[in-house]
Amino acid sequence: MSEAIEKVGTMELKYPDDFRCPISLEVMSDPVIVASGHTFDRSSIQRWIDSGHHTCPISKLPLPPQSVLIPNHALRSLIHNYTPVAGGKCNKPQISPSTDPRFLLSSLSYPASTAALSSLLRVAKDEPAFRRLLSDSSAPSILLRHAASQDSPDLQDLALRTLIYLSLDGDDARVGLVADGAIDSLVQALAAGGPNASLAATTLTSLAVVEVNKCTIGAHPFAIPALSVLLRNGKARDRREAATALYELCKFPENRRRAVRAGAVPALVYFAGDGSERAVQVLSLIAKCREGRDAMANVDGFVRVLAGVLVKGTGRGIEHALLVLNFVCSDIEKVRWEAKEEGVLEICLVLVEKDDGKIGRNALALARTIEKEEFVGLI
Repeated sequence: MSEAIEKVGTMELKYPDDFRCPISLEVMSDPVIVASGHTFDRSSIQRWIDSGHHTCPISKLPLPPQSVLIPNHALRSLIHNYTPVAGGKCNKPQISPSTDPRFLLSSLSYPASTAALSSLLRVAKDEPAFRRLLSDSSAPSILLRHAASQDSPDLQDLALRTLIYLSLDGDDARVGLVADGAIDSLVQALAAGGPNASLAATTLTSLAVVEVNKCTIGAHPFAIPALSVLLRNGKARDRREAATALYELCKFPENRRRAVRAGAVPALVYFAGDGSERAVQVLSLIAKCREGRDAMANVDGFVRVLAGVLVKGTGRGIEHALLVLNFVCSDIEKVRWEAKEEGVLEICLVLVEKDDGKIGRNALALARTIEKEEFVGLI
């Protein structure tokens, strides 16, 4: 690293050339990285862009129309801690280049070290703009390989967490990850059922926010089945994340039938019985298809579980439980009789009297479904 001399009074102070902005040639106070990978002082590069330039001053490569300036914290810290003294001597801090975003991207390879993935996660978490550069690099494929591997749970954990942050960078990032093969990697992590299965489910939830990804994930032969197994056999957190992923996926109609075929309905009913509001919400989506209603009617204790939600659940849980029961009772006579035996009619009457909002209206609709003639006068 060459050095440049700066005079302060009668003293000559030496700074490395890398500390100086390529535009102003002054020591940088706020170094930032542009899309080309080069670093400039923020004020200098901003003036360059504002004056109508659309290319990098060094590489001459075009800059995006909405050019993102990524803070180079590592270089800023290095400059701040660099103490030049007269005579060209200086105190140089020992700061690893591994925290420099450019270094991270250029040096990352498979298998990555724990330190490398930790640094990548930290930067991806703290610098949203960096995630865009990350998406366009080779890093996603490396992260996905670690996400699928069971060899090192710690590396898998770091990779999955970084992928979650990467997926938060917008729909293009989510679609890009699916195109890079994210579903296969995440399904492998789910199927292994290890300590990071819940993180894989969370990542799938984030990817499924995009409508086209709902279809693509659902069409994968093992995605919804793997979530159903996790919902059935996982620990509390696993079950919560699996239910949330299914909720997002089942907003796409065809995925409701896929969830039924994967055996998700009994697991959702049992999870609802354990107090999961999210499970009831998923059931309210699946109940919109005939296959879903038939599957619910065949689960022992189905009506009893939802009747319990009506009595002890949250407002949202009660609202969705009413919808589920109304869907199924409207279609299947056996369930109507079970609802009568479980006292659902009386519970609905109480809810109608207590609530004049959506819950009250849903309760009235269910009551009319169970016993139409008795409640005509309540309209």
